[in-house]
Amino acid sequence: MSKLQKRVVRSDLWIAPAFDERLASERDIALGIFPVRGNSAAAWDMLSAAHVYHISAAKDELPQEFFARAELLARCPDLLCVSAGGAGYDTVDVDACTKAGVLVVNQAGGNAISVAEHTLAMVLGVSRRMIEGDRRMRSEIGYSREDVMGHEICGKTIGLVGIGHIGSRVAGLARAFGLEVIATDPFLSHEEITRRGAQPVSFDELLARSDFVSLHCPRDASTMKLMNADTFGRMKKGSIFITTARGGIHDEAALVQALRSGHLAGAGVDVWDQEPPPLDHPLLGMDTVFATYHVAGVTHESRGNVAAISAQQIVDLLAGQRPPRLINPEALPAYEKRRAQILG
Repeated sequence: MSKLQKRVVRSDLWIAPAFDERLASERDIALGIFPVRGNSAAAWDMLSAAHVYHISAAKDELPQEFFARAELLARCPDLLCVSAGGAGYDTVDVDACTKAGVLVVNQAGGNAISVAEHTLAMVLGVSRRMIEGDRRMRSEIGYSREDVMGHEICGKTIGLVGIGHIGSRVAGLARAFGLEVIATDPFLSHEEITRRGAQPVSFDELLARSDFVSLHCPRDASTMKLMNADTFGRMKKGSIFITTARGGIHDEAALVQALRSGHLAGAGVDVWDQEPPPLDHPLLGMDTVFATYHVAGVTHESRGNVAAISAQQIVDLLAGQRPPRLINPEALPAYEKRRAQILG
């Protein structure tokens, strides 16, 4: 890649073609694609010269040597921005980037429709016992339909922990199904939560009132193990837990116990501590659990949209604009000085 060009680097993990196509249309941007396995030297040759590193957000797919941590930053002196390829940024040490004057951006909202639809599918699937019915149809003859009788969701209450891009869309879909929507979000005023389609409540009230508790919050120090033995115990007996957020926000062992005890009626789990979870994971052996492999945001439409907005944000950033999905605005002063030195 020419030294005169702005250099964007990504790994060879799958990404929708829209990303490469958009960057290819910019004459002053060169894209490098490094192999995540088999040729570490070639990978570091590209990374060490990068201005933007578009990083996979899949923590169990990207080798840890390519996580955006202090060690990587030290080897990439011209790096100006780490662009996470999704709403999450589990593979990025934001504090280390901020200290280095490196911006971190994500693609929040790019897959909101897909994740919201998946959330409602889980609400319906668990409440109506669809997974149980499907499994029994494939293995049994002679059982009664009433043996897998579920519940309507109309008239029930769904509690959203977080009402950002995804939570807002879940609220809209939930109201269409006749659900009462309540929400808690420490980053939003009560007026804004109301504007987004939910009744604002405290976290404690949400746990006590909800027939469905659905997580739509980021994974950070304040939310790790937010759902644990205590908080699962404070959920309404017979309620259902749904998460399409991030692994680690719920305690998997505590969820197993809440289900085994009968306190919770079921769960829809798309995100895991280890992805995919081992085949002998106790949650996978429960008929009351609708289990998926971090695919809520993985549709043709959402992957194409995330790739397109990722590329456009990078193009605009390299043209000198402030990125709209900036995670660490406190890094801007140091970034501006470094950008002037590196790009002129």
